[in-house]
Amino acid sequence: MTRNSSAPSLIVGGAASSPRAPLPTLPPLSLYIHIPWCVRKCPYCDFNSHTASPVLPEQEYVDALLADLDQDLHAVYGREISTIFFGGGTPSLFSAEALGRLLEGVEQRIPFAHDIEITLEANPGTFEQEKFVAYRKLGINRLSIGIQSFQQQKLEALGRIHNGDEAVRAAGMARQAGFDNFNLDLMHGLPDQSLDDALSDLRQAIDLNPTHISWYQLTLEPNTVFWNQPPVLPEDDTLWDIQEAGQALLAEHGYAQYEVSAYAQAGRPARHNLNYWSFGDFIGIGAGAHGKLSHPDGRIVRTWKTRLPKDYLNPAKNFQAGEKSLTNDELPFDFLMNALRLTDGVASRLYPERTGLSLDSLAEARADAEQSGLLQVEPSRLAATERGQLFLNDLLQKFLS
Repeated sequence: MTRNSSAPSLIVGGAASSPRAPLPTLPPLSLYIHIPWCVRKCPYCDFNSHTASPVLPEQEYVDALLADLDQDLHAVYGREISTIFFGGGTPSLFSAEALGRLLEGVEQRIPFAHDIEITLEANPGTFEQEKFVAYRKLGINRLSIGIQSFQQQKLEALGRIHNGDEAVRAAGMARQAGFDNFNLDLMHGLPDQSLDDALSDLRQAIDLNPTHISWYQLTLEPNTVFWNQPPVLPEDDTLWDIQEAGQALLAEHGYAQYEVSAYAQAGRPARHNLNYWSFGDFIGIGAGAHGKLSHPDGRIVRTWKTRLPKDYLNPAKNFQAGEKSLTNDELPFDFLMNALRLTDGVASRLYPERTGLSLDSLAEARADAEQSGLLQVEPSRLAATERGQLFLNDLLQKFLS
């Protein structure tokens, strides 16, 4: 596939960043790979996903992904990848052969860390024992399985194509295929869901002994079927009861909360997620993928790729749809929007290390947030209080210029 790699990027929004201190070290580097097809678009989903045709263009898409990566290499020369995440869509629709060719091509271009974490998103309806054994042999060492619920009525309301028995079997098949590290995705606050319903789902997930559970509340997002035809969701009091009881149940069984909706067994948080939330760097390739890269001179640039698969696969179009250099005024909010999602926050020193700005630039807003009881009074850390975690948007507003 040929592309006009010399075509100028589209610069969107904001003035160019004024000079800031060179970064003492560059943050860890991750790779996000977006595979945009799924069997059927769910009514709550606002991700860049598209219903798959009977035959997926695997060969063409892998070629495009590698060509896309080639155009980003100049910005990461000499660095290694610490984590890879295949997101979607449903990446497990792709064959092991296609993913193997892709991973081989990536490693030929950028060295892998010796302990690299490689995660693949999968849905229970796409589980095939032979395929997942092959994935494991490729070096993929972590799965994220989209369960959402084990209850048939709730699955039907969410437009899911699997049933509860398939969801249970998927976890067992993952372990049999050699995956000793896997996440289960669950949602709560579902249509007509009671406290007992929500806790039943959580107990079933815990019984399957995943190393990680992503447990998050259903929200109605614009440009989705649910936004235009909203289902009846639980009352706020019920949602609060579910949140409190669910967190207690997860903690009781050894799943520590480390991010707003992420819970992990000891030593098993998702390293890819941790790098993202701690303002690490990541290349994004694939239709609609986003990236964020730091440069030694202090520039921090966010990029996004052409969204529609047909355009992404069109040789006449650029892979990159836009880029934006973060300004000094934007950096405090951008950094903290990520870091404060972590339950323990981040070490204060990470702010100058990852932004090139002095901690003094946060002093006034930080003092205000501490006095409001939203930010912990702890000089060595930037971390929300329990109240701050509940009112994270209010906390972040204090750091808007």
